[in-house]
Amino acid sequence: MTRSLTDADLEAYLDEALAPSEMAAIEAELRSHPHLLKQLARIHGRRDAGLHSLGEIWRRHRLSCPTRQQMGSFLLGVLDDEQAAYIRFHLEVVACRLCHANMEDLRQRQAESDEATVVRRKKYFNSSAGYLQRP
Repeated sequence: MTRSLTDADLEAYLDEALAPSEMAAIEAELRSHPHLLKQLARIHGRRDAGLHSLGEIWRRHRLSCPTRQQMGSFLLGVLDDEQAAYIRFHLEVVACRLCHANMEDLRQRQAESDEATVVRRKKYFNSSAGYLQRP
């Protein structure tokens, strides 16, 4: 990485809000430059102390991300044009990694067979059956 890293770069790194190649490049820089580790520790300490800007809160809590339910409705094609356009924008222009992962998971769930769905649900039930109390 040829440019110097700003606090904003390191905050995005902490939030995992960068492309994988950028995350890897920053991690390599952190490993080879102790002053960047100190800068990262300072940022992390500030966050733990509760000193946040409105922008930081917005990014950290992903307030602009559509919900999983909205993305499922998008896949089903039942959203109005404005909501669908926003989700397309969020995925294609903003390129939110968390939302891309959610969308890929929803696509896989949509594509799986009914038998696979029954097997998955049975595994979930069996893994939690011991926690259910009998009346």
